[in-house]
Amino acid sequence: MTQVDVPTEGVTPGVVEPDLNAKAREKPWMVIEPQSGWSALNLIDLWRYRDLLMTLATRDVKLRYRQTALGVAWVLLQPLLAAGIFAFVFGRIAKMPSDGVPYFMFAYTGMLGWNVFNSTLTKASSVVVGNAQLVSKVFFPRLILPLSTVLSTLLDFAVSFALLVVMMVMYGVTPGWGIVLLPAWVALLTLYALGLGFYASALMVRYRDLQYVVPVLLQVLLYACPVAYSLSAVPPNLRTLYLINPLSSVLDAFRGTLLGGADPHWLSLAYSAGFGLALFVFGAFSFKKMEKGLADVI
Repeated sequence: MTQVDVPTEGVTPGVVEPDLNAKAREKPWMVIEPQSGWSALNLIDLWRYRDLLMTLATRDVKLRYRQTALGVAWVLLQPLLAAGIFAFVFGRIAKMPSDGVPYFMFAYTGMLGWNVFNSTLTKASSVVVGNAQLVSKVFFPRLILPLSTVLSTLLDFAVSFALLVVMMVMYGVTPGWGIVLLPAWVALLTLYALGLGFYASALMVRYRDLQYVVPVLLQVLLYACPVAYSLSAVPPNLRTLYLINPLSSVLDAFRGTLLGGADPHWLSLAYSAGFGLALFVFGAFSFKKMEKGLADVI
């Protein structure tokens, strides 16, 4: 056997030289890959990042009222002004029915339901563009951004609802047993808004024109829903066509629940509930499909 002399100059006995390429060979802590099917929604990640969801939601509430002179009063002014205009135009001039309650309160109640849908959709559709720096630099489930807008909408609703309770006491209006269904109507309106908001928020990253289109479409949709007028004011021969709009029966049931109106149109509400659930799922999957390109485009 031939002995080979190993040079020992510059080498400390018992010390292993570090492998400079070891770090490069290490596997990354997280690998982000596209998924398909129901797993694409990655609901586990939404739960894992629930603290971030609450942080973004509370931040949205604080930013809305920072450096404002009237603060939370803005929440009341919008439905009050709209209800006053509707009461004058539709109640005094057009002489439309108000189901036996003062037209001002009738219109104000309709605006409460409409604002749940309108506010959530407006904020959800622009939230990704509004958080461009966060989206481009930090990894987190992007679906959290539209979801974080719901808390501020519900807080606004609670404040406006408190004023409605005062009006109901003043006018002697007593809700019926249907008041227990009020959370269901609020949840359904939120479901519609989020479904559309998911899709619009991802699409708005590529097409910024949507930030101008969405408010116009919402303004048109307001008059296509029973907000300023009653569903009973729609001619019977057009009512079936009118109820194709899934928001119509939900907003009518929302107001009837609070003011003790006629029984809800259960068949139309079943159609609206199915449509809302399908819209929510479609919006969520569409958002996840477009999510992979958001950071590159935004």
